[in-house]
Amino acid sequence: MIQRIQSVYLILAACAMALCFMFPVATYKVTLPALDGSQQEVTFKYGIVPSKTAQVENEVEMMMPLNAMAKEGYRKAPWWPMAGVCGAVIVLSLVALFMYKNRMKQVRVVAVGVLLSVVYVFMAFVWIVDAFRKGMNGVIGNQVGVEWVTTYNVGTWAPIAAVVLLFLAQNAIKRDEKKVRAADRLR
Repeated sequence: MIQRIQSVYLILAACAMALCFMFPVATYKVTLPALDGSQQEVTFKYGIVPSKTAQVENEVEMMMPLNAMAKEGYRKAPWWPMAGVCGAVIVLSLVALFMYKNRMKQVRVVAVGVLLSVVYVFMAFVWIVDAFRKGMNGVIGNQVGVEWVTTYNVGTWAPIAAVVLLFLAQNAIKRDEKKVRAADRLR
């Protein structure tokens, strides 16, 4: 039946992964020189849906082409693998929701969703976040005193919640299967 606790877990996992499309994965802050000789703090955001990535505190003319930095960052760390994995987890969660008649197949689909969520988290923490910063750093060059501050956002933490929710759903499905098998034995 669709009104089981694992259905709630699967819906929440799909919603958690959908948050990745709405919020950035990481935010980078760096202090860069402006044309007037002052230092300017610039904020870049990496999201799996590319948007306006550079934000400057005051609209001072910068020495660095900010759009070129963001484009180089996205070239080194493309957004589409993250979006593909995230979309696949959402689809698998929703497909598993309606596979309640074949619980063993449902367990396997949820296990694939857990695996893909872990791949997303690995990509976010190990590959994408570092590659985006290195790509932008390549445009800056080797300037002395340029220090990047990376902050992980909702787009990184929501998939961890999805892993937990999918794991809880998988355990609830297995528990249901045990109950059904025990009831069949009694007949």
